[in-house]
Amino acid sequence: MRAEERETKAKEVFDFRYSIIAELLNPYLCREERLKLIRQKANREYEIPYSIKRSITEACIRKWYRKFREYGKEGLIPKTRSDMGTCRVLPPEESAALLEYLEAHPELTAQSVYQLLKEEGIITKELSKSSLSRLVVSAGLERHTRMQQKNGTKQLKFAFKYPLECVQADMMHAFAVPDGNGKLRKAYLLAMIDDATRRILYAAFAFRESSLEFEYGIKHVLLSHGRIGRLFVDNGSAFVSGETKRILSILGIPLIHSRVGHCAGRGKIERFFRTTRDQFLRPLDKESIKSLADLNARYHSWVESEYHRNPHRGLRGKTPLDVWLENAHHIIQLDPTVDLDEIFMHEVKRIVYKDCSFTLYGVLYEVPSVLSKKKIKLRFNPFLPVRRLEIIYDKKSYGEARLVDTYANTRVKRNNRNKNSLITDTKEAAQENSSMSPTRAAFSASQINLIPSQGENNDK
Repeated sequence: MRAEERETKAKEVFDFRYSIIAELLNPYLCREERLKLIRQKANREYEIPYSIKRSITEACIRKWYRKFREYGKEGLIPKTRSDMGTCRVLPPEESAALLEYLEAHPELTAQSVYQLLKEEGIITKELSKSSLSRLVVSAGLERHTRMQQKNGTKQLKFAFKYPLECVQADMMHAFAVPDGNGKLRKAYLLAMIDDATRRILYAAFAFRESSLEFEYGIKHVLLSHGRIGRLFVDNGSAFVSGETKRILSILGIPLIHSRVGHCAGRGKIERFFRTTRDQFLRPLDKESIKSLADLNARYHSWVESEYHRNPHRGLRGKTPLDVWLENAHHIIQLDPTVDLDEIFMHEVKRIVYKDCSFTLYGVLYEVPSVLSKKKIKLRFNPFLPVRRLEIIYDKKSYGEARLVDTYANTRVKRNNRNKNSLITDTKEAAQENSSMSPTRAAFSASQINLIPSQGENNDK
């Protein structure tokens, strides 16, 4: 525990203890009244800081009262251990050797350093993982601290000057919302904020945390506002899709990922999520939300009427909308000849089965028979509710794939047997069955012989 953390803990403990004995310090209380008040306080339950206990004994209250009368504020502050920051299991020289080796080799874990020094005979004592962890933390040599010192990285504030020069995007977990079937499903919020003006360029709740939502947001910003200079995101699954990278590469938009474990670089979008939780989600009556569309309608109304029109401290008291309008002339519009529908088409490859079918996202499709066992490329618009798959093989288009109709396939003629022999067998079977009684014909179809053979009669 660091010094500032210890100070915070000591202050919280002092405030709690003083709140218990404050009434007892009244000089007009007689001894009997003070004892009665102590008994009443001992019979109550409390939320004690850094403790699982819920009650305080009379002796403990009297002790706090006496300590405050004798030493004042210092009497209620918890005492620190004299051996704080030292390992009582390892000798001082062994602890120092472990910490020095760990500081010199920041890429190694504390456990590996301990095992290494133990094999070399430098450390002779057995040390538990918890004791080792406390020793490393008290010395301020946690792994992320050591690696940061090794790489010499700095966290510096940055801010862009013009709109759409940098767009930050991230996803936030929300609460369960009824879907179209009345079932509660968790909603996720995708938000894209302009770094220079803090204006929300796109924000919508969805039932999935996927790259498809991210791509839809990018397309919306390009059509509604203009060209994006760069996108700054984290390393979440929604932002690392190969299709997204391919689309952004065509558009010439750099996709920049923040370093793992350095969320401070995305401070603007994280601060907006905090505002969303405090000002929109907490006052919201979640039981009144009927659908995802209802939630999005309320959220968009809040963003446009409140967030965009409230003064922002990071904008020197101006509103995001005012700063956006002041610098709108710097926005570069998208070239009208650019076909975004064509650029945002998805491309996937599949190998066709022997029966001229393939599977895409759990749905079975069929293609022309000439493509059997071939590796084909499929192009489709992922934003349409009904996907139309264009088939491409050897740089040629073979039309659109069709959904497999298994019932219709039962009426398709097969060439597994000779047609004439099949007709002959069918006619012979019909003539044979016509001379039988219905009962004998039924048993004959089941391959049960009602007339025993001659050999069976002889055996009997």
